[in-house]
Amino acid sequence: MKEFHLTTPISEEDIKDVQIGDIVYLDGIIVTCRDVAHRRVVEEGLDLPVDVKDKAILHAGPIIKEKENGQHEMVAVGPTTSMRMEKFEEQFIKKTGVRLVVGKGGMGPGTEAGCKNYNALHLVYPAGNAVFAATKVEKIVDAQWKDLGMPETLWACQVKDYGPLVVSIDTNGDNLFEKNKIEFNKRKEEEIARINKEVRFIK
Repeated sequence: MKEFHLTTPISEEDIKDVQIGDIVYLDGIIVTCRDVAHRRVVEEGLDLPVDVKDKAILHAGPIIKEKENGQHEMVAVGPTTSMRMEKFEEQFIKKTGVRLVVGKGGMGPGTEAGCKNYNALHLVYPAGNAVFAATKVEKIVDAQWKDLGMPETLWACQVKDYGPLVVSIDTNGDNLFEKNKIEFNKRKEEEIARINKEVRFIK
């Protein structure tokens, strides 16, 4: 396991050696982007009104406080389940050129293909740290599609040392969660066989 510190804009060269299980800390721009935004880009063919090329998106519905001067403050920004965006992610990566996709939990074959074909990463932010994550947001620099409401608005955030982010899918299309499932099932079968042998006398 290696540790990488990345700063947007992020190039293909910057992430070519990053592998599943590695840890990433991010400086620069990350944009909250959930279900409806993905649907608008992929199904409705709209252009994302925030430039995320070579930057990062975050599957999250944050809590935002509007200050008296009209600016916004991040209160909490916990990731939402990435699998909800699975059916959109490959095309979203292709269309937007986003380099890092951050969320919670694993993603599937569509995202694997998107990461492999368009040189991107999917990363997981540890759950239960929404308030801590907000402390890594230095400033909210833009807000688009506010008609969608606070959770679905595209909040463009300037972040510093945002992480730790665990790489779950790398640019080879390797998937940490799927590999862990294989190992878990192997161990499960071995344990079942062992337990059955020890309790075979039970009728």
